[in-house]
Amino acid sequence: MQPRFRSVLLALALAAGVAYSTPAGAPVPPAELWREVEVIRTAHGVPHIRAENLRAAGYALAWVMSEDYGPRTGMRLLLARGELARFEGRAWLDADFENRRARARAIETYHLLDPETRDLYDGFAAGINRWIALHPAGFPAGIPTDFNGYDVATIGIGNSPPAAKVRRFLAALRGVTAPGDGPPVRIDDEPDASADVGSNAWALAPSRTTSGKAILLRNPHLAWNAGYYEAHMTVPGVVDFYGDFRIGGPLTVIGGFNSHLGWATTNSNSGDLSEIYALDADRSKPDHYVLDGASLPLARESHTVTFKDGDGVAAETRDSWSTPLGPVVHRTAEKIFIVRTAGDGEFRAGEQFLRMMRATSLAEWKEAMKIRALVTQNYTYADRAGNILNLWNAALPHLPHASGGDTATPVKALRELWTRYIPFEALPQLRNPPGGYVHNENDSPHFANVRRRINTTNAYPNIEPPTLRLRSQHAIALIDNNRKLSLEDVVRLKHSYRMLLADRVKPDLIAAVRAAKPTGEVAKALALLRRWDNTAARASRGAMLFEIWYQRYAQGRRPAETFAREWTVADPLRTPRGLADRKRAAEAFAWAVEETARRHGRWDVAWGDVHRVRRGTVDVPVGGCSGAMGCFRVLGFMPDPDGKLVAGTGDGWVLAVEFGNIPRAYSVLAYGQSPNPESPWHSDQAAMFARGEMKKVAFTARDVERQAVTRYRPGES
Repeated sequence: MQPRFRSVLLALALAAGVAYSTPAGAPVPPAELWREVEVIRTAHGVPHIRAENLRAAGYALAWVMSEDYGPRTGMRLLLARGELARFEGRAWLDADFENRRARARAIETYHLLDPETRDLYDGFAAGINRWIALHPAGFPAGIPTDFNGYDVATIGIGNSPPAAKVRRFLAALRGVTAPGDGPPVRIDDEPDASADVGSNAWALAPSRTTSGKAILLRNPHLAWNAGYYEAHMTVPGVVDFYGDFRIGGPLTVIGGFNSHLGWATTNSNSGDLSEIYALDADRSKPDHYVLDGASLPLARESHTVTFKDGDGVAAETRDSWSTPLGPVVHRTAEKIFIVRTAGDGEFRAGEQFLRMMRATSLAEWKEAMKIRALVTQNYTYADRAGNILNLWNAALPHLPHASGGDTATPVKALRELWTRYIPFEALPQLRNPPGGYVHNENDSPHFANVRRRINTTNAYPNIEPPTLRLRSQHAIALIDNNRKLSLEDVVRLKHSYRMLLADRVKPDLIAAVRAAKPTGEVAKALALLRRWDNTAARASRGAMLFEIWYQRYAQGRRPAETFAREWTVADPLRTPRGLADRKRAAEAFAWAVEETARRHGRWDVAWGDVHRVRRGTVDVPVGGCSGAMGCFRVLGFMPDPDGKLVAGTGDGWVLAVEFGNIPRAYSVLAYGQSPNPESPWHSDQAAMFARGEMKKVAFTARDVERQAVTRYRPGES
């Protein structure tokens, strides 16, 4: 997986900008970098960074993130340094210990990064130091103002072993049930695809567009506190990139474009990246193991973390043991158990992103991908030359044995465990296929284009098996045709409110309810269901009733118990369909009529009367539903005290770009550039987002100047 977001929990705690006391007499560091960069904010507060060099660009990026998100970025560097528990208490001990180990790896490898990446990291740290020095009131007393590139690089250190897998293994050794996962220390950039949230991505070839130019759609689905941050970074002759950075670091870049090309990411890759191995302990030498007949030492690492303990401080020391093949997770007198994970300790993720941002051709972009520091995710790509590509990207172990799952594979020789990845060229990928499109919505790569499917018999057993859920099938229905689409058409199709699930099961539902001979309100509701247009549009009446019915009908049921025909790889575009239990369906419908009226005042309530976008003073209806219902316009909702359901996850950041000689693009960031309610850019995109509209992106210097609303040198004395 990609470098983990160790501070997601921190973000939840600190996004509100909790005030702390001001350090007395905090020193103000040198301010020379502000002379080398200008920030221009365009409509809706998008920062366009114009820097003389990458160091100044990193400095400005840290500054604008801090401007908009307050202490969140600075506190994330404190966490990366492994010092958060000193200010926030024992709850952060595990995170601090893990980040101490990650920081040691960052220090060990920093000199191996290319100078451009180090410049960006160093500049970012300088920007945070400058911000803290000039705005100390947002931080705890005594917070450091000497952050450095090593701290920033720590954020990008790759995978730790999967804690849940290790817990299951250890529980099995002890013959007990594995405990719950508990608070995560390192968290994926995007949620588990099994929850059917994830992201959407399309690329259309010139043969499929009215302009004869390739088009890319990027549409991640994450919680609205995930910190997607729209920005534009320009260093003449070095980089000119527009996209979604992530709050807290300069090179946690998920997608975007330059004047030559662009890419989008979607999570899916469920291939197993870790294996647990059982090595023989050398019983004649303490802390040694035997491999290939040689007695080899374990490495011991010790860290001491200071933590806040009431009104005072305390310290705790922990030791960890490792081998060059992976960390030790358990020991007995006879065996030493290690876990080997793809990307563990990988330090070049930021360098890879920077090379991708600077690439000018598909060949250059693929060379950057071959660094393989980004060990998972699907990449959907388009460029000015007219190429489109879908890449199931993974640094996937090339196993010399069957997958061990949650058990340990015994090994006595190096050749018996994995030491290399599946070749890059062997990863599932499609370039310029017939039909002129590729897509991904968090499902397997096999149906990225249904006119040239990837072989569903995988070449390697740890590539994920074929899947194609309703959201993906919805996407195919929208673009697998011979229509030529404009950029504006793509924006419109992206906001499709169709509930594909209704297309598949409503005929059976109507028949089931009719067979039950309904009367009264149930009969009236059945008439509404027949008239309903099968969408979750704002004005739709019937969608609310249908969703509540389905939740009741499918609750606790496996697909085979839910559908008359569950999904099958042999008929991937027309299954699942029908209802397996019509009696249950009719009973659930009668219940849903009463339940919908109880919750929302009437069973024929309009979708938008219940589903809202609420941000700042904005309170407006919105269309969209979960991917599990077959929606492509994915939104997740949480209840407010008044019973309304408020959008808080799913569609949030959306980008559509057309690659001509000058890129032309639209974007929207539902939750705005800042979580601060006092910011003019807190809720100014919310109503536009709810209407399914997007703003024009300012990319060229001329357009940036035309849209400029403010300009300044960040941190200027």
